[in-house]
Amino acid sequence: MELQIKNLSKTYGNGVKAINDISLDIPVGMFGLLGPNGAGKSSLMRTIATLQEPDSGSITLGDLDVLKQKEEVRRILGYLPQEFGVYPKVDAETLLDHLAVLKGITNNKERKELVKSLLTKTNLYRFRKRNVGGYSGGMKQRFGIAQALLSNPKLIIVDEPTAGLDPAERNRFLNLLSEIGENTVVILSTHIVEDVRELCTNMAIINQGQLLSTGTPEEAIASVGGKIWKKQVKKEELEEMKEHFQVISERRLAGKPSIHVYSDGQPAEGFELVNADLEDVYFSEISRDQKVLA
Repeated sequence: MELQIKNLSKTYGNGVKAINDISLDIPVGMFGLLGPNGAGKSSLMRTIATLQEPDSGSITLGDLDVLKQKEEVRRILGYLPQEFGVYPKVDAETLLDHLAVLKGITNNKERKELVKSLLTKTNLYRFRKRNVGGYSGGMKQRFGIAQALLSNPKLIIVDEPTAGLDPAERNRFLNLLSEIGENTVVILSTHIVEDVRELCTNMAIINQGQLLSTGTPEEAIASVGGKIWKKQVKKEELEEMKEHFQVISERRLAGKPSIHVYSDGQPAEGFELVNADLEDVYFSEISRDQKVLA
């Protein structure tokens, strides 16, 4: 089952064009949707999740027309939004059982077995009697995945799922997502490049509502191979470097800025060619897009 998005656009009442003629084919597996905050990722996710209407375009999931067959899509959709609300004074087992009823799972025996299975799968079973309000951030995210899996979904959407998680919780959560993605279309919407690099077989980068690139992480990295240059510069030289070269990123090393520059050839004396990674791809795409917009 493949998710196909064709020429999708959405402009809000305040004039913001959140989705600008985006077309994507998303197969089974983990698909990373990368972009900075405000890029349009959440708007695209909400549209796919049938929570808002686009102005134009189409979305199909297998044989289903997502924009016209909303109820059918919701039965096979698992959605973990960026802000996942819970009833803080209800224990996890009771809350997940309640959500299962709302999903239409009315057989008591079947529902109890499903709840136990999902709490075990998300490593929450021993905490099942604890109120969800007392869960850590990572535990709440894993509970969010448990509720997203209630209907044995064919499509799962997770929006910025690892923001604010400590490294251990992040690893647990990403391992769980990776396991789910073996047989399901899973869209991971994030601005964290590392999450996509570690998990996703396919990806896209968007900014200002526009699709900048799509492909595998390996293809993306190959596209900037031999074009990323590094140099450590003085702080007072930084602005001049930005004026003369396409500086895509900067970081501090021993108090001095170390810059990465996108260039077909050596930008100037002292620049060293580096092995590009997905972060370089991301920053170069965003940098070029901002130049075009300027």
